[in-house]
Amino acid sequence: MLRQQWYQKMAVSIVTRLAANACLLILTLIFHHSNANNIVAAASTAEAPNRRFEYKYSFKGPHLSQADGNIPFWVHSGNAIPSADQVRITPSLRSQKGSVWTKTTVNFDNWEAEVTFRVSGRGRMGADGLAIWFTTAQGLDGPVYGAADNWNGIGIFFDSFDNDGKKNNPAVLVVGNNGKLVYDHPNDGTTQSLGTCLRDFRNKPYPVRAKITYYKRTLIVLINNGFTPDKDDYEFCTKVDNMVIPQEGYFGISAATGGLADDHDVLSFLTFRLSEPGQELPPPEAEMPKQDKDKYQEEFENFQQDLDKKKEDYQKEHPDIQGQPIEDMYESVNDREIRQVFEGQNRIHLEIKQLHHQLAVILDEQRRYVSVATDEISKRQGESGGQVGQVGMRSDSSVRFVFFLLRNSFYESLKQIGASQHQGNAVGMGTYETVQHFNDIKEHLHVVKRNIEHLITRNGNPSEKQVMNCPDPPPMPSCLGTTHFLVFVVIQSVLFFSYIMYKSQQEAAAKKFF
Repeated sequence: MLRQQWYQKMAVSIVTRLAANACLLILTLIFHHSNANNIVAAASTAEAPNRRFEYKYSFKGPHLSQADGNIPFWVHSGNAIPSADQVRITPSLRSQKGSVWTKTTVNFDNWEAEVTFRVSGRGRMGADGLAIWFTTAQGLDGPVYGAADNWNGIGIFFDSFDNDGKKNNPAVLVVGNNGKLVYDHPNDGTTQSLGTCLRDFRNKPYPVRAKITYYKRTLIVLINNGFTPDKDDYEFCTKVDNMVIPQEGYFGISAATGGLADDHDVLSFLTFRLSEPGQELPPPEAEMPKQDKDKYQEEFENFQQDLDKKKEDYQKEHPDIQGQPIEDMYESVNDREIRQVFEGQNRIHLEIKQLHHQLAVILDEQRRYVSVATDEISKRQGESGGQVGQVGMRSDSSVRFVFFLLRNSFYESLKQIGASQHQGNAVGMGTYETVQHFNDIKEHLHVVKRNIEHLITRNGNPSEKQVMNCPDPPPMPSCLGTTHFLVFVVIQSVLFFSYIMYKSQQEAAAKKFF
């Protein structure tokens, strides 16, 4: 009895303790949920800084480089190769160095840089890496990812080679320097980094994007790993608080290769000037020095005078067009586009008409051969039954002859369709629908050709067969006869070609541009 009462008291105490713990857990979850909501609400109410695009510190395709191979407002050095849509900082060769730098200094306190690049190579590992710089001097050449050491500023390094053997690469590092620090290559800069994250940026299906924001002495690095085409799919990499960098400096990108090599391509570098909400930035004209403004104004006036003089000389040489605006003599962009659309549609329409004509010829030839085969079979079946064996052999010979004619006709049809398709592609008509229709026709004709060859092979050579009387046919045919097969082929071919012609007419009517 006492033991039973003791068990009841223990059970009551355990139930009470569990209930208290459950209440405490519920209160804790409610408290944390309210705090999380407060944090999210505070983050949403915080106003984002104003952004203004700075074209003098940016570049992007498709017209990235000029005719002389230079990048506007930028200078390149080393093995860097500018092109129309990207800048190859280093090619995938050993011991290469290259860099690009802004020609003028950045004179604003807060900024944001969006860099799109691609690092690709055939090996499982790459080297050495790529770096994004903001320094007081242009590090055109040096041992730190192709740039100078002992820099004064900040460098964001995309290190792809594991020098220390700790299996912590590829990685992204933020390293600051006051001009006196020597970069620690043996340890991959881990002893000097202010922030780091492990990110594999090599051989991605889409270009990798890095967003570097320096606002109110806080540096934030966001990375888009290049797994999706979404340009705004960034994830947090690292953050450095209370970071002081020079007020003026140069933006730069450098890369280097060692014993291993990668292609380091930069597709775009976009710079934005940041300012606090409510603060109005001065217009770009107000920030231009007076000497530069006077220089550009003088160049514009000289250019305008030369243009007016050339217009007068042209009108003197062509008195028959005086009084007519020169702009009316040239074709505008919209007129040229409309003309090109009309010409393309007319070419497509003519080719479709030619294809329809060729298909009609093919159908007529097929009908003729089928008619000959049907008449021959009907004629042989109507003869007397006294010479069954001989008539059967002659009927088989006639059928095989007709089959040979049909096979040759299908060969010629395939050749004509192939030539028509090649000619249509030569004039730019190779759309997906047209190519698919031709492929369907070819496949259908190939099937029919194989069936005919199979029938010819099954019939064999009449000289090798013995003359014998055919057995009485069963009350119901046990297999498909020749007549039924030919009728089925004709019906199927007619239906298929009719569908192709109808589909082509619908597409031609839809593509007409009147």
